[in-house]
Amino acid sequence: MKLQSSAFRHGEAIPVQFTGEGVDLSPPLTWTDVPANTREFALICDDPDAPTPEPWVHWVIFSLPAELRGLPEGVATAATLDDPPGAKQGSNTWTDGSTIGYRGPMPPPGHGVHHYYFRLYAVDCRINCQAGSTKSEVLAQLEGHILSMAELIGTYER
Repeated sequence: MKLQSSAFRHGEAIPVQFTGEGVDLSPPLTWTDVPANTREFALICDDPDAPTPEPWVHWVIFSLPAELRGLPEGVATAATLDDPPGAKQGSNTWTDGSTIGYRGPMPPPGHGVHHYYFRLYAVDCRINCQAGSTKSEVLAQLEGHILSMAELIGTYER
């Protein structure tokens, strides 16, 4: 499977509009080469460079339909979505403001370049998690069901 964005290339800087310093929109994403027996997708974005014990979670979105081949720019930050139908979003690491859905890069000033890992999982089952679930809860549901994983890394520095 291959994951890409029209907003930035693998290993390149994420444009400001997709960060906490900008409009904080989720970037447009597309994927190809999906395994034939995919039932659903899950996407997780996190920052392992964050000065925290665990990677800082920026986005958890799951129960994405098998026929879907991308997400548009600016996915709503609602817990459940009508577009794409049936999709749910989990919690990010923030404790204030929007804690569900996408929150873009906002590393500490002067902390250097951070890497943002967008990982798309194709699975052979329905993802049985509630909206608002954590990254670890979603990953636990995916265990033993991942058919393929694609990764796109963007960078950002303040």
